[in-house]
Amino acid sequence: MTATYPRVNEELLDRDPPLSLHQRLSRVHPYRQLSQHAKRAGNVMMLTLFLLVGLLGCVAFAVDLGYLSMARTELQRTADAAALAAGWDLLNNNAVKFDFDMQAEITAARAQAQSYSLLNTVCNTGPSLDANTSNSQSGDIVIGYLSNPSDPACAWSFNNSQLFNAVQVTVNRGINQNGEVPLFFSRIWGLTGQTMSATATAALNNNFGGFEISSGGGGNLQILPFALDEVTWNALMNGNGSDNYSYDPATGNVTSGSDGVLEVNLYPQGTGSPGNRGTVDIGGGNNSTNDIARQIVDGISPADLEALGKPLKLNESGELTLNGDTGISAGVKDELASIIGQPRIIPIFRTVVGPGNNATYTIVKFAGVRLLNVKLTGSMSSKKVMIQPARLVVKGGIPSTTQGTSYFLYSPVRLVR
Repeated sequence: MTATYPRVNEELLDRDPPLSLHQRLSRVHPYRQLSQHAKRAGNVMMLTLFLLVGLLGCVAFAVDLGYLSMARTELQRTADAAALAAGWDLLNNNAVKFDFDMQAEITAARAQAQSYSLLNTVCNTGPSLDANTSNSQSGDIVIGYLSNPSDPACAWSFNNSQLFNAVQVTVNRGINQNGEVPLFFSRIWGLTGQTMSATATAALNNNFGGFEISSGGGGNLQILPFALDEVTWNALMNGNGSDNYSYDPATGNVTSGSDGVLEVNLYPQGTGSPGNRGTVDIGGGNNSTNDIARQIVDGISPADLEALGKPLKLNESGELTLNGDTGISAGVKDELASIIGQPRIIPIFRTVVGPGNNATYTIVKFAGVRLLNVKLTGSMSSKKVMIQPARLVVKGGIPSTTQGTSYFLYSPVRLVR
């Protein structure tokens, strides 16, 4: 077998003095050295290309993940907005006329949810919602009753539509509805889109067992320090009352005439307590006329509740005792006249024991009313403080799971799930 030696430059042999064998062998032709460098450079280039492809794949994956995250946020925002908007439509417009059929409000709530979903785009497209008029629990828009919306474990009830107070909205992006959320770089792996959805539930409380100053602010409690007896209230709820005044919600004015909402006189109610016409102390004992006048205009303050010395809340037996006062007098006529047309909360009492400042009222429920007319001069029979039922959105209401502890009072709509 013949040994093979590296080629050497022939010119090296003619040098004087001649090169040694070691020198000759070290002077290998340059193209041999270049060949080794080329191999190494080729390997690095292939590795770089391989890593670059992987890096671009990671970047593409990250871009699509970011887009999906944005879509998820937009889906939740849309569901939240649609549920909140629909929830406000569950305030029964005709309840003050003792029409408790909620079908018109439920229909309006579904339409409102659909409208707000279209207005809040997801990936530049407003998603549509199915109205779900059958109210299937798996539908896009579900309307029902939550007895305690603050409890995440509270079960839905669909038995009595008159009590409905919650709206659940589910916004979908999928092949069969609104289209999948599109992917871009992931298409190189055959992924063209992603199915996504978001759900939100908004609710309002429509039954209260008491009131407190809201920790989130909101000012005083708009409660009048005058109680109406339960017999008169129940008679009103059964359709016994006059209709001589008309309230215009557009202007806030009260005029003579009929508006379909019945009225009763808050002033001379037979309380069984001579000299007392239903004034209750919500604050310190024996509130002065100045205290009562302030509460009429400004409502019940934190200082009033502190002076009361107990929660303004029905106990486990559904009762709250309040001390009485000397009654509605001409000394607060101007203050009462200043709030004509405005809604307020009044306590409803079942029994009263004792006269004047020594009276003790047993409060059993609360109601939203509107003051219509005030006359506190002249004969006893001509004096009047006319009120009618009125819807009122209140802050600081303490929810009650016992039905019938409040009327026409609602909390603000809020997200609960």
